[in-house]
Amino acid sequence: MQAIEKRNFQCELEDIIKSLKSKPKLMLHACCAPCSSYVLEYLSKYFEITMLYYNPNITPESEYKKRLCELQRLLGEADFAQGVKLLPCDYDPERFFEIAKGLEHLPEGEERCFKCYELRLRETVKAAIENRSDYFTSTLSISPYKNSKKLAEVSLALESEYGIKWLPSDFKKKNGYKRSIELSKEYNLYRQNYCGCIFSKMQSEGKLQNDTSD
Repeated sequence: MQAIEKRNFQCELEDIIKSLKSKPKLMLHACCAPCSSYVLEYLSKYFEITMLYYNPNITPESEYKKRLCELQRLLGEADFAQGVKLLPCDYDPERFFEIAKGLEHLPEGEERCFKCYELRLRETVKAAIENRSDYFTSTLSISPYKNSKKLAEVSLALESEYGIKWLPSDFKKKNGYKRSIELSKEYNLYRQNYCGCIFSKMQSEGKLQNDTSD
């Protein structure tokens, strides 16, 4: 198999779409409404989509609920989201703090984030199996702040572990991120200024610094 660094996941996705004879079932992890907007506009023509809103990293609970409400509103208002099902999960921040233990000081985009990818994607795979989905993937790769190669590495490991296909994706390609901003304006979606966890919030506010003393 070709090394992850050399694979073009957008081209792989396009090849899969071209080969489809019907609409397979896709379990799509959703981080928020703005990121979901373009992904749904793109994929809903080709897949029967169920969205899993599982994000125990988000702090505080009011933020978690606000992002969920915006996602629900998008699904209710956007023509391209008609027929998309939503599986909202209970707010469970302790799951995130367990995997973040010892990594609290790291800046966004390092090992703590990678563990968070796995936490959310593993739950997506479990939901995909329970719902007899043909594929799973996440909206996370649309963000320029997310490591698409690491997301692919985690997803492929879960594919191997559970035996369910990962839908190759790097949704920031083909101006996906730009289109998500356009759709956010069109639907007046709330766009948060931090990823979700308390550590990214502190970093965005300039309060998280690596301890370089001694």
